[in-house]
Amino acid sequence: MPYLTVDYSSHLAGTFDRAALVKELHPLVVEESGTRGVCKTLFRPVETYVGDRPCEEAAFVHVDVGLMPGRPEALKARLSEGVLALLEKHLRVEGVPPDAVFSVEVRDLTGSYRLSPSAR
Repeated sequence: MPYLTVDYSSHLAGTFDRAALVKELHPLVVEESGTRGVCKTLFRPVETYVGDRPCEEAAFVHVDVGLMPGRPEALKARLSEGVLALLEKHLRVEGVPPDAVFSVEVRDLTGSYRLSPSAR
């Protein structure tokens, strides 16, 4: 039951195809993590980004992958690299600044995580 969030600079909203990204992202996460669940992804445009440049110029995309606990760090690292490669593929397109920053974190969901029975 991977839970993914994709935070991105709001001015990138029209520059990349989110559906195409998800079409490749979900199978990658399921295969690499060994889950039997269905991925759920939330895209969140971010208006304000504080970095070395003014937020209007800075561009970033960060993917957070939450998995049920117990997977080895090597698996999480391999999954992070795969997701990063997909970001490079889908976001090195016209309209995305060449110095855009992409990042990924694969983490364990906490013990308090619950999913409603109707969503399973």
